Formats: sequence, structure tokens, C-alpha cells
Amino acid sequence: MVEKKETPNPSPPLTDPAPLGLIGLAVATLVLGLTDLGLGSSIDKSLMIPWAIFLGATAQLIAGIIDFKRKNIFGGTAFTLYAMLWYSVALTLYIPAFTGVGFDMTHYAFGLIGFLIFSLILTVASLMTNKVLVIILVFIDLAIGMLILNILTGLSTVFVGTFLIGLSASSFYGAGAVLLNTMAGRVVLPLGKPIWTPA
Repeated sequence: MVEKKETPNPSPPLTDPAPLGLIGLAVATLVLGLTDLGLGSSIDKSLMIPWAIFLGATAQLIAGIIDFKRKNIFGGTAFTLYAMLWYSVALTLYIPAFTGVGFDMTHYAFGLIGFLIFSLILTVASLMTNKVLVIILVFIDLAIGMLILNILTGLSTVFVGTFLIGLSASSFYGAGAVLLNTMAGRVVLPLGKPIWTPA
């Protein structure tokens, strides 16, 4: 009698972490956007640190790690690196607020320029995903671009805030669409077809 080998139970598939990452992004950018529009205290920006760390950064980091495990290179790279950006933003706010050490914000702008280049690459890649993701990334590009100009030229934060609110709204929509569509098993909120399908 041949002994049958027991096959290990396959691990259940990992669920889509996009709603987690997008909600974190949506809430964090809502807080910063409303502050930049003058609806919150722009004097003590240290109050933004918890929102940047826990929602902007940590939620997206978790989403990115899950996406890498799902072999989703786009989501894994995007969520993980944007999480690192949020951690950097939080630390940039922390240093002057809690140590009293000032520094030349030009260096912050240089880092943002590098991140804008990365974001533009992601925007091109997003053309192969869905229209909502393209809109989210365009708002990210515009917000980062306006923030760079704010730091280097003194451009009003109203422009940054406006694009952050647009980013927040589109991220809320994207998170809601993935969550509701998945739960309903059908399209409740459309995400839109890819703009670019390589031959």
C-alpha cells in the first residue's frame, strides 16, 4: 500500500490592501490640505505629525507590504515609497518643533524634487491601471510641485492645499470604489478602464 503524502493547505489569498492605503492617504491629505487653505493652525505644524505618521505613512506601509506579497509591483512600490515620504515629512516637522533646531528648507525641496520624478514615473505607469488611479497620481504630482515652489519661491500654500483636497477626495473615492465593488461582487463605483494598453 502506497502511503499518500498530505499536501499542505494552500494559504488563503491576500486581500486587496488599496482601501487601507488610500484611506490613510485621504485622511492625512485632508488634514494638511485644510491647514494649507487656512482652516487650521498653520503656526504649530507639529500637530500634523500624528496624522502623517499613522495615516499618511503607516497605513500605506502596511498596504505596500501586502501588495508586495500579492506580487503587485505597482501597488507595493507606490504605497511603500509614499509611506517613506510621509515618515520624512513627519520628521521634517518634528525637528524644528521639538528640538528647536532650524534648518534650510531648501534641502527639503531637493528631496521633494527627487520624489516628484518618482511620482511622474508612477503616473505614466498608472495609465495602464485605471482612470481613478491616474487622477490620484496627477493630484500628487501637482501637490508636490506646488510644495516645491512654495519652499523655493514663497508661492502661497493655497495652491498646495487645493491640490491636497483634490487628492483627498479622489483617494476617498478610490478607496470606496475598491471596497464597495469587492464587497458587492460587482461594479458599484466605476474606476475607469486603462488609458494606455501597450501593444
